[in-house]
Amino acid sequence: MAKYIFLFLMLVGSSSFAQFDKILNDAKKVIAPTNALTSAEVASGLKEALVNGITKGTDLTSKLDGYYKNPEIKIPFPPDVKKVEDKLRALGMGKEVDKFVVTLNRGAEEAAKEAKPIFLSAIKQMTIDDAFAILKGQPDAATQYLKKTTTAQLKEKFKPVVQASLDKVQATKYYGDLVNNYNRIPFISKVNPNLNEYATDMAIQGLFTMIAKEEKSIRQDPAARTTDLLKKVFGSK
Repeated sequence: MAKYIFLFLMLVGSSSFAQFDKILNDAKKVIAPTNALTSAEVASGLKEALVNGITKGTDLTSKLDGYYKNPEIKIPFPPDVKKVEDKLRALGMGKEVDKFVVTLNRGAEEAAKEAKPIFLSAIKQMTIDDAFAILKGQPDAATQYLKKTTTAQLKEKFKPVVQASLDKVQATKYYGDLVNNYNRIPFISKVNPNLNEYATDMAIQGLFTMIAKEEKSIRQDPAARTTDLLKKVFGSK
């Protein structure tokens, strides 16, 4: 330290004491920075960011029209049976198709309410190594971590909720009948009659889309870092 102070004394020359004092303080910050992150801070910051992102993401998706009126995640009529949809609309059954699509999205909105506890459990199990990998990883590294650690549980939780919602308006039977009849047509590619599987997968995909959006905001937008710890962790990148 004495060597660095001597060098600064030589550089200051005839500068005022106030100027020297400022330069010395700046030198101390460079020589012994006080903003170094500890492993605990990185882990805590990442967990805090994930909780924030998950809370916002699940709150947005689980409210009425959280899926249906969000073009980013709205669940459409299954693409595999687009020809079926087109035929129904051509036959004047557009309202029935639209009602069916609303039902798909209502099932997703109900299921999204089950997601938060599963995500929070995954965050609690995050290790220090996981946290550092996420901090220095891709813009969606935290979302990918959650996908890896929660998708199986989400499917298990989502399926019965989505199924109950679809059964309520007989959407499952209606869809199954349509697809099974379509599959009887000779020389066509068969389609998947499992509506619940499709709706569940799309609901989970939409949920991760919203969480990734929140993660990106925290990483890129300083205004989204609402606590000192978040500012310190993400400002260090």
